[in-house]
Amino acid sequence: MDPSAKAASDEKARLQEHYEQSALAASSPSHHQPLSLSSQRNNSGGSNTVPMTEEELEASSPTSPLAITPPPYSGPSTSSIQQVPPPQPKGPQKYPGLPKLDYRLYSPPLFESSADHTTIKSTAPYLSTNVTAMVSLIRAQSTIPPKPQVHVTGKRGSHKIDFAIKLNLMPLLVPEDPKQRIDYIRCVADGEVAFRGGTKSSTEPSVGDAGLEEWVRRFVHDSHSIKSFTLERVVANLDVNWLEGQIRSMIASIGYKGIVTVTFPVTHAKVVVQNPDRVNKFFTGITSFITGKNKYEVVKAVWPFATHKNGEVGRRCVVQSEETWWREWRDVVRYAIATKRQGWVTNEDKLESIMEGVGKGLSTVDWGPDS
Repeated sequence: MDPSAKAASDEKARLQEHYEQSALAASSPSHHQPLSLSSQRNNSGGSNTVPMTEEELEASSPTSPLAITPPPYSGPSTSSIQQVPPPQPKGPQKYPGLPKLDYRLYSPPLFESSADHTTIKSTAPYLSTNVTAMVSLIRAQSTIPPKPQVHVTGKRGSHKIDFAIKLNLMPLLVPEDPKQRIDYIRCVADGEVAFRGGTKSSTEPSVGDAGLEEWVRRFVHDSHSIKSFTLERVVANLDVNWLEGQIRSMIASIGYKGIVTVTFPVTHAKVVVQNPDRVNKFFTGITSFITGKNKYEVVKAVWPFATHKNGEVGRRCVVQSEETWWREWRDVVRYAIATKRQGWVTNEDKLESIMEGVGKGLSTVDWGPDS
């Protein structure tokens, strides 16, 4: 016989012998795990139950991966499972992309907003007669900032407006982390001129360190026929002069020869509480003209743009510096002006500039005839 054929035949015989020995060992009771008491009893009673092998015992164990792993792409074991909606968070609603604020406070019940949205006013009796209610209102209204803006207008001749854009600066007052906020309530200081409960501004009376509660108490107990209490929200340490200079320089660089106006108005800046009209608003207006109105303008909610004025040592901005803001918005503002925009310039314009390069590399603009 050929040696290679003989070797193959011997190897086949050894493999067959190995398979037969393995089968015999698997059927031997000595290779089984000990049976439970109930199984032993069943076997002693003549049951023909075949004991489980080690592999079968392992697969039947509750902790076995074979016992708990479902088949691929398996569905739920029952269709009666009901989806429970997640609990709704309490408190103010959050708006992605906007500062984290309770926006409900900008339109509280029983208040009316002025046409220019700078002031909300209420004549609700419960406010002008209740110290606790007034103090609570002032503190709550101090937790939301005013809305500082930039308005830029270009005009040629007496009627031709080439552009009129507006930008919102309020996000620069509210950091992402509420713990980084540095806004505070400030009462009028001794010797500072203000409306302190009279018809004219003065340095008297003074309440010393008594603060907000004392000023509110004086307002509530004031018996004058017409009286009002005002909370003013103000922005601190924003260098509007530097921003105006940058805007004017940019506009000049694209060849605009018209009259440019740059202003920084602030809306949502005042909260006014006045005692109720005794007859109607017209009668109150006449009475106020004759007898005057006792005004309390002694409290401000201060919203700093930075800890110090621009250029001072140790200055830290709440969100970003004026330089950083202008660097991010310069091309956006230039493009809006060059395309003679009249309206808001928003984050959507900024996104187009970042993603698509809109406004970059723009030089001079053909503004057309002056009239």
